Amino acid sequence: MSVLQNPRPLVLCGPSGSGKSTLLKKMMEDFPNRFGFSISHTTRKPRPGEIDNQHYHFTNLDDMRRAIDEGKFIESATFCGNLYGTSKAAVDSVKRQGKVCVLDIDVQGVKQVKNTELNPWYIFIKPPSLDELKTRLTARKTESEESLQHRLKVAGQELEYGTEENFDFIVINDNLESAYAQLKAFLENQVLKPNEN
Repeated sequence: MSVLQNPRPLVLCGPSGSGKSTLLKKMMEDFPNRFGFSISHTTRKPRPGEIDNQHYHFTNLDDMRRAIDEGKFIESATFCGNLYGTSKAAVDSVKRQGKVCVLDIDVQGVKQVKNTELNPWYIFIKPPSLDELKTRLTARKTESEESLQHRLKVAGQELEYGTEENFDFIVINDNLESAYAQLKAFLENQVLKPNEN
């Protein structure tokens, strides 16, 4: 296994409930030494089982806004009243290890990253339909009716953006094994190939 020289980061985007986290988990298990996860910052409270500096860097609104104003973030977005973002330090930390830095971000974040010099690979994880997405989100039993409706509204906008020519690769997750096989093939044939330049 060769270490990639200055590897391009990898952006994974997809609506809440698209199966993105499950695919990401499988990818990290299969390629533990090739990818490093960019740990996002958030102002939301930890959910049960979430650990600070492992799942997220949990912070407060004032500190995060100040860091954003100081240019320390590549992207940031507000979702369900909470601020989320990717710091430059989180990405640099992974790159220094010779790994492809993975950014798990939403469409707002993708649009911001496209205005930077980061030059990542962009992959969109798409659910088969909004109805299926609603079924998955409801089954989680973690959403209030209000937050469910908000997530579905945002998902509709994300799906619209995800079908345009905004991504290098789109995975339709109607079957987990098939979706992961598509993702894995793209990673092996594109993302993990040593750059020719």
